[in-house]
Amino acid sequence: MKITQTEIPDVLLIEPRVFGDERGFFFESFNEQVFQDKTGLSLRFVQDNHSRSAKNVLRGLHYQIQQVQGKLVRVVAGAIFDIAVDIRKSSPTFGQWVGYELSAANKQQLWVPPGFAHGFVALEDGTEVLYKTTDYYAPAHERAILWNDPDLGINWHFSGEPIVSAKDQAGIPLKQAELFD
Repeated sequence: MKITQTEIPDVLLIEPRVFGDERGFFFESFNEQVFQDKTGLSLRFVQDNHSRSAKNVLRGLHYQIQQVQGKLVRVVAGAIFDIAVDIRKSSPTFGQWVGYELSAANKQQLWVPPGFAHGFVALEDGTEVLYKTTDYYAPAHERAILWNDPDLGINWHFSGEPIVSAKDQAGIPLKQAELFD
């Protein structure tokens, strides 16, 4: 697998080595040893999540203030524009975001480390996202930053109106959010 640092070096874009022929394809979506050898990170994933979204469904920007989660995100059907926002106050990239199109076609993944808010918008109907987390879902510690916070200025890359849950519409601006040191 090829692992590339993004504009925020802790967020990593992962491109698997795909073996394909007329029958289809095969690839390792995660190999702990290869990931550790290439990044120096030793990860323990404890939960796998799967979501399905219609086109323009926007989910995020989510994080947990305790039981902090790192997320390894990939798409198995359709496509998303995936966003990671650095919400570590002591970080030189605090308040910055990166976004990448992840799709079933490109098979790329995004490593969103602990200390980041995460969100995505579905670019196609029937988009299915799988992501592994490094800690368990803890609703009492879940927080949401407003997806369209003008201080972040995220370009979500969708056409039309986003479909946003009531919970995500109630997200708060970054400057009012509970953050990491």
